[in-house]
Formats: sequence, structure tokens, C-alpha cells
Amino acid sequence: MCRQSVTPCLIKSPALTGLAGLPVAERLVSLPDPRRRRGVRHPFVSVLLIAVCAVLAGARSYAAIGQWAAGAPQDTLTRLGARAATALMVRIPPSAATIRRVISAVCPGGLADLLGCDPAGADTLAVDGKAARGSRRGTAPAAHLLAAMTGAGEAVSQLRVPEKTNEITWFARLLAPFDLTGVVVTADALHTQRGHVRFLREKGARFLLVVKDNQPGLFKALRSLPWKEVTARQRNAMPDTAGVSCAS
Repeated sequence: MCRQSVTPCLIKSPALTGLAGLPVAERLVSLPDPRRRRGVRHPFVSVLLIAVCAVLAGARSYAAIGQWAAGAPQDTLTRLGARAATALMVRIPPSAATIRRVISAVCPGGLADLLGCDPAGADTLAVDGKAARGSRRGTAPAAHLLAAMTGAGEAVSQLRVPEKTNEITWFARLLAPFDLTGVVVTADALHTQRGHVRFLREKGARFLLVVKDNQPGLFKALRSLPWKEVTARQRNAMPDTAGVSCAS
């Protein structure tokens, strides 16, 4: 099963071992093509690369991605591997409908992993969840995404949190494919969980987690520590917050 949790997917996410440092096009080759072989006209990786370039150029919808592809010069389409047609080898970009079908069918978890950066060797890695703007449809709630980003502002990966659960159950699944040795992982108070701490220790990571008074026992224990004797510390201005849980 794909490690993406919302849409049932029988495509296994690609292994990330050995892909660090490779160009995006070479990484995307390892992603399974969800289409049937019959009737395929446009190369799978080319469709994905065209969509990526369109988004980087400012496209924010499938229609805008299709418009960017239709207006792309021939040399750009050639470098992106677009389909060649006629004796003159004219490059034909995929339509907006084709791009939508391919992206909708592709393994979302694997795509997020392959387009993200490798966090190995990073100083810090922040984990946080947000509702995606514009994703609400009728009575259905907005899509809630749990993402990881390095301290340098590079996205690592993201997963969509199912409607009937929360971020806690998907924290380990988000970070499981990556080497976190020596990386300081930060998260908000929701993720101050024993299971998360055990997981991060097994991954060789360090962590910095906020403790609030919704965990009264741990909160009281931290408040009772001799903080005045600590020579290096950072105070949190929030009145309902008492320190952090930290380990190396």
C-alpha cells in the first residue's frame, strides 16, 4: 500500500535509498506510472515535469498549468521530454485534462517524497500541520496536510491526514522513509508524545517539543525544575507553556 493515507492506492511508494542528490527527472523515473499501457501518448515523467515547471512559474490550477504547457517554447518542451510528433519532430505538450488525470492517479505520498529534499545532514526539521486553503468541497472539510520542512526552508514531504483521525497518528509515517541521524526535529505541543520520542530516538534524531498544561503531570514536573540555575535557556512568553522536552 502507498503510505499516502486518504486515497486507497495499490502502488507501492518508491524506495528513497540512493536517490539523494539526483536531479528531479531521474528521481521521478522510479515512480510507478499509474496508467494502462494502451493509449498512452505522453511520457509519464514529462507530464510531471511540465506540471512542476508550470507551478514554479506561478500556475495555481490545472487550467493554468495547461495554459503554461500550451504556451511553452519548443526548446523547453524538448528539455522536459514532451512527445514528439510529425516528421519535423514538433513537441506536443499534454492538455490540462491529461495533466489532471495523471496527477490525480499518481501515488501522492511517493510524489511528495521524490519532489522533496533529503533531510539527512540538515540541522533542523520542523513538522507542522495546516488546512489547505481552497480545498473545502461542500460539506466535506478542508484537506489537512502534515508536512516537514528543513531549517533552510526546503520542503521534505507531506501527507494528508484522514478526516477521522489527527496528526498524531501520522507523525511517524511522515518521517519514516528518511535518515534523521543528528537532525533536531521540532514540533508543537500536539506531538509531545511518548511514542514520538521513542520513534525519534530509534531514528537517531534529536528533538525539541513544547509542553503545555494539557499534560499536567509533565507540566508540573518541568515547572518544579531549578530553571534559575540553568545558565543557557530561552523563555517562552506564552503563559500556558512551561519549557520543552529535549534529548540528544
